[in-house]
Amino acid sequence: MEIYLVRHTETTCEKGICYGQSDVDLAEPFESVFENILSQLPSKAIIFSSPLKRCVTLAKYIQNNIKTISYEEDKRLMEMNFGDWEMKNWNSIPQEQLNPWMEDFVNIKVSNGESFVELHERANDFLSEKKSKKINHPVIIIAHAGIIRSFLCHHSSLPLKDAFQNKVDFGEVIKIIF
Repeated sequence: MEIYLVRHTETTCEKGICYGQSDVDLAEPFESVFENILSQLPSKAIIFSSPLKRCVTLAKYIQNNIKTISYEEDKRLMEMNFGDWEMKNWNSIPQEQLNPWMEDFVNIKVSNGESFVELHERANDFLSEKKSKKINHPVIIIAHAGIIRSFLCHHSSLPLKDAFQNKVDFGEVIKIIF
C-alpha cells in the first residue's frame, strides 16, 4: 500500500504552546504551502484525515483538487492528548510533572491525557484496519507530527523512544510503502 503522510501546516498557536488535541486554526496565508503539498501527491487517491480542523482544512483542499476515491475523518489520527497541559506554555508546566514525562514520554501518561504508547496503539489500530482491506489505490493521510512519527516507527521498526529521530516539518509529505 502506497501511503503519503502529510503533516498539517503551521497553526495560529504561539511557539511554545502545547496544543495536542486542542482544535486550533491554521496560520494564514496557507494557499501556496497547500499548492506545494498538492504537487507532491498522486492525482487520484483515498484520503484519511484527523478530524481536527488544522488537518481537515488541508484535507478538504486536497479533496477538491485531486480525483478523490473516498474521504474519511478518523479520530485515531488525532494528535496526542496532552490532557491538563493542553493550551499551556511548555515552560509553565510544573517541572515535577514535565521532567518524568520528558524522561519517558513513551510510557508516562500526561495527567488526564495519554502516553505515546497509547497514541501508537490507536495509530497501529488504524493502520492494521486499512492494511487488512488490501487497498489498491494510493492513500493520503493528513495528520499530526505524533501520528506520523508513530507510523514511521512502525514502518522502520524504530523503537518508540527514538521517535523524535523522525523529523516531521509542518506541511511535509512523506511517502512510505506498506
